[in-house]
Amino acid sequence: MRKLIVLALVGLLAQLVDGSLGMGYGVTSSTLLVALAGLTPAAASASVHISEIVTNAASGVSHWRLRNVDWGVVARIAGPGALGAFLGATVLSSISTEAAEPVMSGILLALGVYIIARFVAGVRPRIRRPLGVRTLAPLGLFAGFVDATGGGGWGPVGTPALLADGRLQPRKVVGSIDTAELAVSVSASVGFLVGLGAAGINWGFALALMAGGLVAAPLAAMLVRHLPAHLLGVLVGGIIVLTNSRTLMRAGEVGEGARWSVYALVVVVVAVGLTLAVRRARRQRAAAAETSEVEGVPVG
Repeated sequence: MRKLIVLALVGLLAQLVDGSLGMGYGVTSSTLLVALAGLTPAAASASVHISEIVTNAASGVSHWRLRNVDWGVVARIAGPGALGAFLGATVLSSISTEAAEPVMSGILLALGVYIIARFVAGVRPRIRRPLGVRTLAPLGLFAGFVDATGGGGWGPVGTPALLADGRLQPRKVVGSIDTAELAVSVSASVGFLVGLGAAGINWGFALALMAGGLVAAPLAAMLVRHLPAHLLGVLVGGIIVLTNSRTLMRAGEVGEGARWSVYALVVVVVAVGLTLAVRRARRQRAAAAETSEVEGVPVG
C-alpha cells in the first residue's frame, strides 16, 4: 500500500511537470518504476502508457477548456505518433529484459540530458518548414517511437520542435502536444497488450499513477502560464539523469566509488544548470522590460 501511495504522488508530480512543460510524465514515471519499483522496462513503459490514457484525456480536456489547443496541429501529428508508438511498443516487448534495461536507461538518460540543455541554454531544433504534414508526420512518428521504447519522449521531442517554429504560442504548443499524446498512449498500450499480454502489466501501479495524474491535470493546465519552467525542467532532467546513470553503471558493474563520483558530478551539473537557468531567465526578463519601457516612451 505504501508503494502505491508513493506511485500516486509520483503520478501527481509527473503530471504537474508534463501539463506545465509539455514533457516529463513518461520519462519521470518510467525512470522511477524501473529504479524504485523494480519493473522490467517493457512493464514500466506499459504501465505508464496505460495510466496516460486517462491522464492525457483529462489534460487534453483541461487545455481545451482554456483554449490551449491547436486542433490542426493535433490532427497532423497524432496519427503518425500513434503509429510510431505501436512500433516502439512492439520492439520493446520482443527483446529480453537484460537487453532492454540498459537500452531504455540509455534513451532516458539522453532525454534527461536534453531536457537540462533545453532549459539551461534554450537549445531548440531548427525547423524551417511550415507546420504541415511533411513536417509534423515524421516528427510524430519519431517522437512516438522514442516514447514507447524509452517509456517517455513524446514531449521532450515534440514540444521543443514546435516551440522552435515560433508560430504557436507556448501554451498552445504544450496543450496541443498533451492532447495529441492521448492517441500515442492508446496505440502504445495496444502494442504492449499484444506483445506482453494483460498478465505482463502491473495494473495496480498503472492505476496509482493514473489517480495522481488525474488530480494534477487541471492544475497543470492552469499553471502553464505561470510556472517557472526553467527551474522545473532542470530539476526533472537532473533526476532522470541521476537515476538512469545508476541503472547503466549497475549494468556495467562499475565500482561503488566511481558511482558516487558520477552521482556527485550530476548533482554539481544540476546545481550549475539551475544557476545558469535563473540568470538567463533574469536577463530575458530585464531585456523584455527594457523593450517595453522603450516602446512606451512617446515619440516626438
